[in-house]
Amino acid sequence: MRLYHRLREARFLQRPNRFIALCEVDGGVERCHVKNTGRCRELLVPGARVWLEEADAPARKTRFDLVAAQSRGFVVNLDSQAPNPVFAEWARQGGFLPEVTLLRAETRFGTSRFDFYYERTGERRGFAEIKGVTLFDGEGTAFVPDAPTERGVKHLRELMAAREAGYEAAVCFLLQRSGVRALRPNDATDPAFGAALREAAAAGVMVRALVCDATPDSLTVTREVPAEL
Repeated sequence: MRLYHRLREARFLQRPNRFIALCEVDGGVERCHVKNTGRCRELLVPGARVWLEEADAPARKTRFDLVAAQSRGFVVNLDSQAPNPVFAEWARQGGFLPEVTLLRAETRFGTSRFDFYYERTGERRGFAEIKGVTLFDGEGTAFVPDAPTERGVKHLRELMAAREAGYEAAVCFLLQRSGVRALRPNDATDPAFGAALREAAAAGVMVRALVCDATPDSLTVTREVPAEL
C-alpha cells in the first residue's frame, strides 16, 4: 500500500523530544515531526538514513514528517498511523479471516473503542486491535512493546471482555519491516504487557503477527509468522 507521495531522503541527527527530530536535508538542518512517539532508540541513531514526507500544509511549524528509517539493511516504517489502513486493505482482500462481510473502523463496545469491528457469514462478529511494531533484534525477532504501555494492557483486557461476551477477538501486530521470523513479548521492558498478552491468548483472543514489506513510501502485509508467547 503506497502511503507517501512527497518523500525526501535525509540523515538523522538527533531527537530533542519524542515529537521532534533534527535531520540533515540538502545540506541544511530541518526540524521534523516524528510520526511515532515510541522510543525508536535502535532506529533513530545519529547518522541513520531516514525518509521524510513533505507536509502539504504551509502553516505547519514543521515542514516534514519523519516516516521511515534504515536499520540493519532493512527499511523500517515508523509511522504509527500506517498500520490501521494497511491492515484494512489486507483484511478486505481476504487476508485476515475468511468470509468477512463487513469491516468497520473505530467501533464502540461498552466503554471501549476498538480499531475494527467485523462481521462474517454465519452471524459471527468480532473486534480487532491493531498495533504497529518497530523493535527488532539482529536475528529477525520482533518485540512488543518498545516501552511500558498501560494503554496496551487495557486494550488486551478489553478484548478479553469482548471474547467473554461472545464476540471473536483479535490483536494483530503489524511488523513494520521485512525479514522477520517471529514476534515475542518484550518482558524485560513491560512484563505486565507480556502477562496480559499470554492471558488474552489463553482466553481465546487471536494473536496474529504480520510481516510487512516496507519501502520508503509503502507498507504491505506479506506473510504471517509465529507469535512466540
